[in-house]
Amino acid sequence: MFLDYDGTLSPIVADPDRAFMFRKMRKTVKNLAKCFPTAIVSGRCRDKDTELLFQPVSEFLPMINEVYKQLVETTKSTPGAKVENNKFCLSVHFRCMDEKKWSELAQQVKSVLKEYPKLRLTQGRKVLEIRPTIKWDKGKALEFLLESLGFADCTDVFPVYIGDDRTDDAFKRLRDRGQGFGILVSKFPKDTSASYSLQEPDEVGFKLT
Repeated sequence: MFLDYDGTLSPIVADPDRAFMFRKMRKTVKNLAKCFPTAIVSGRCRDKDTELLFQPVSEFLPMINEVYKQLVETTKSTPGAKVENNKFCLSVHFRCMDEKKWSELAQQVKSVLKEYPKLRLTQGRKVLEIRPTIKWDKGKALEFLLESLGFADCTDVFPVYIGDDRTDDAFKRLRDRGQGFGILVSKFPKDTSASYSLQEPDEVGFKLT
C-alpha cells in the first residue's frame, strides 16, 4: 500500500503545518501496516533523524536553502503567503491568500527562480512547488520502493496507490506496469490514470478499515 499524505490521510487545511492525521486514521494506517507493507509517499520533510535509502537531490540542498531564504524575504509582505522548506523541495502556499493576488505571487516566485535554472516550478493544489530539475517524482519513488522491498518482479504482489496528486506520476506508473491500480482522492473529476476515486480522507479511512 502506497499512501499520499496531504488530502489523503489528512485533510487540506489553511496552515500546512497543522495537517495532522486524526487519531482514527492513525489507528487505521497502523492496522493496515500489520497486514501489508505500507509506505507514505510524500514531498514533506521528516523532522526525525531518519536513514533514507535514496536521496537523489542531496547535492541541491545548499541551493534549495538559499532559494528558501530569498522566497521568505520576497513574500514576507504578501498577506497569506507561506513558504515551506521540505528539505528536498520548497512549497509556496497561497490557500490563505486573496485570489486576486495569486498571479502576483507567482511572478514574485518566478523572479527569484530566474537565477536558478537547475530548479523548476510546478503548481499543485493551491501551492507552487520548486524542485530540482531531475527525473524524480512519486511514480519513480513508488518504483524505487517496490525494488527496495524486493517486489518489483513479483507477479503475486498487487501495489495500490491512494493520493490526490495533481501530477499523475504514481497513477501512470502503476497503469504502465499493468499490475496494481491507483485511487484518486478528489471531490472533483480529473483527467487521471487512476482506476478508482474517493472524495475525501474520511472515505479513505473507511475503505482502509
